[in-house]
Amino acid sequence: MKSFALCLALLVPTAPAFADDWPQWQGPDRNAMSKERGLLQEWPQGGPPLAWQIKGLGGGDSAPSIAAGVIYGMGSRKGIETVWALSEKDGKEIWSASLGSAFPQRMPQSKEGPGCTPTIDGEHLYVVTMAGDIACLTTKDGKVVWQKSFTKEFGGKVPTWSYRESPLVDGDKVICTPGSAKSTLIALDKLTGKVLWQSAVPGSRGAAYSSPIAIDFGGKRQYVQLTAGTLAGVAADTGKSLWTYDHPASKAGINCSTPVYHDGQVFAASAYGTGGGLAKLSKQGTDNVKAEEVYFTKKMQNHHGGMILLDGALYGANGGNEGGYLLCLDFATGKVLWDERDGKKKIKKGSIAFADNRLYYRTEDGTVLLIEPNSKAYTERGRFDQPSRSNSPAWAHPVIANGKLYIRDQDLLFCYDIAASK
Repeated sequence: MKSFALCLALLVPTAPAFADDWPQWQGPDRNAMSKERGLLQEWPQGGPPLAWQIKGLGGGDSAPSIAAGVIYGMGSRKGIETVWALSEKDGKEIWSASLGSAFPQRMPQSKEGPGCTPTIDGEHLYVVTMAGDIACLTTKDGKVVWQKSFTKEFGGKVPTWSYRESPLVDGDKVICTPGSAKSTLIALDKLTGKVLWQSAVPGSRGAAYSSPIAIDFGGKRQYVQLTAGTLAGVAADTGKSLWTYDHPASKAGINCSTPVYHDGQVFAASAYGTGGGLAKLSKQGTDNVKAEEVYFTKKMQNHHGGMILLDGALYGANGGNEGGYLLCLDFATGKVLWDERDGKKKIKKGSIAFADNRLYYRTEDGTVLLIEPNSKAYTERGRFDQPSRSNSPAWAHPVIANGKLYIRDQDLLFCYDIAASK
């Protein structure tokens, strides 16, 4: 059920969002990049100062989202899948809302709780549960406005590691991925939950664990998603399937990382012996689009830590369950520019974000690194080890917002002050 903390912070969500907020999965533009400036360019020994830490989030790998002074996230608390809102100032809970019993995932990895990062849009937020229920809640108090089931209403099948998508809000639509043959992707009215369209993507093979992005190509908007069987683009206005590109999808359908788009080209990758491929889009007549492979490489088997594109260089971890290391590729050609598998420090695989000309990289064992982007060599500018580490892999992605770095570890949330001195 719902519990509410009566405090002045309840008024905060109605305020306008701040310029340096992180209101959804992978930040304001859904590419893991912040526009924030004025951050530390080097960290002191031991890392930046810890502003505060809290516990009681519940289990889960989802990264938080931050908007208008409030931190939002999800966790499994005593077997209940829960959405929570915290004060950005000190981490104190403002409200929490139950979305029902946590889905009993069979596989041990990430079974502690949900992997969805809430999407904040004004007075509402949107989440997807492990069982595949998409819900719209109010940011003010967590009241559920509407809720729909991927499985019961759209024929979706819960993936092996549960639904872990973070829904996309675009204009008046919410885009999400039930994964069924008739409803691979769907668009819902964000205020009512009404179905606007359902998209059948050939070769989709069900939902995977990636989250969709919106792109503009050839004068038209489309949504790009990595499903269990293919990378696909669908028309934003109708849901029509425009193109597919199968090569980056693993045979096991374990595809987690969000696609990367730049200048008419889309890169996607997966682990488990697969790799990454770049596809060039081209218009075919009025309504059709063709995706043609530029290259494919086994050198970017990105598991679930994501990738960052900067000045023609693609940064991300290469490797799956067997381990892996940080890698830098030439985006245009797929050539390896450097690989820390061969480096002295051997920077293990992890998740990545960017702000103020620095990469923030969190390895699976919990070490957090500050890296200067450099296509010629790995250039480290600081590191620290998160205290009070859980026994679970550190899979929640780092988040940067309003001069702070947020690190989640299951039930714990750490807030570090990374603003440069004025």
